[in-house]
Amino acid sequence: MDTKRFETEVIHKGYNADQHSGSLSPPIFQTSTFVFDTAETGAARFAGEQEGYIYSRLSNPTVAMLEERIAAMENGEKGLAFGSGMAAVSAILLGLTKTGDHILCSEGVYGCTFGLLQLMEEKYHITHAFHPMNDEESIRSAITDHTTVIYIESPINPTMKLVDLKMVAAIGKEYGIPVVVDNTFSSPYLQRPLELGCDVVIHSATKYLCGHGDVIGGLAVGKKELMSHLAMTTQKDIGGVMSPFDAWLLLRGIKTLPVRMDRHCDNAKKLANLLKEHHAVSKVLFPGDSDFPQYELANRQMSSSGGLISFEVKGDKATAQKFMNTLKLIKIAVSLGDAETLIQHPATMTHAVVPEENRLQMGITDQLLRLSVGLEAWEDIWADLEHGLNQL
Repeated sequence: MDTKRFETEVIHKGYNADQHSGSLSPPIFQTSTFVFDTAETGAARFAGEQEGYIYSRLSNPTVAMLEERIAAMENGEKGLAFGSGMAAVSAILLGLTKTGDHILCSEGVYGCTFGLLQLMEEKYHITHAFHPMNDEESIRSAITDHTTVIYIESPINPTMKLVDLKMVAAIGKEYGIPVVVDNTFSSPYLQRPLELGCDVVIHSATKYLCGHGDVIGGLAVGKKELMSHLAMTTQKDIGGVMSPFDAWLLLRGIKTLPVRMDRHCDNAKKLANLLKEHHAVSKVLFPGDSDFPQYELANRQMSSSGGLISFEVKGDKATAQKFMNTLKLIKIAVSLGDAETLIQHPATMTHAVVPEENRLQMGITDQLLRLSVGLEAWEDIWADLEHGLNQL
């Protein structure tokens, strides 16, 4: 099929009903293994001399449809599907490093990514460093002779800080270092790092790509040569692969990504403006806010500002927890991108594993809350927020 606009590709790419008895919905190939016509066929497939399916840990038709679709959405050559977002992060980072290497990271990362980096350093002597990545010269000075990966979140979870992806990608090319971007907070609808020169993009597909809170999954996209190598090494041998049913659920969820993201973004803009005006709120972190320090960068590399807002309440941890406990419509839960509006306390939840000193350097205070704005009527979300804030 010829390349279509994004909103069309998310519905059609990777699936041809004519090849599946006219079924409008893609079939679920719920099988662990595949039958060979002859012993010679099996030998040829294992030798890489013949295309075809062997075993679902290696590849599966339903999963392959999803991998083709996410590759098109990110404008990349090849996609890989994993059993979780962290399975994707682990496979990529382990696949791009060896003992003695160094990973240069953005100033903040997801708590479990932080934990993985600590594990890799303690067990395999793969070191890492966190860096603000505010300017070219300081990034160059942070690169060592052993740096083999630059790993970025943008926006960063949960501080919403942005990294200039085009700038970092250019530096990565200069040094021959691959730049890996966790694009979970934006989704490919709002931001496509590969188009800005980055090398690999990762998603926790659990979030916006799924959109319904019923799948755990991860996706990665990059050049065919690199992704094929990772598929046959860290993905296959560590084995953090996606099930056919989860792939099918994601294919279904992705179809509505554009319309859902438009609603998430519209609701978030309205709520961010109202939060800024409330007397109990001391700070609002939202890329769509004209007072956000990187507002111009957000406009350059994101098509909209996203559906996540982080904000600080006046007080301390107890104040933040008291506020959360007053909420009725908004659910206390550690995910994002769902139809439901969710709130969490990063210091004691998603980033609890991060030592306090590191956490504060990342900008994660005890008063900080992260709000994943859902698809409900914004007026109802605000009524719940306002009621809770008025109790403080």
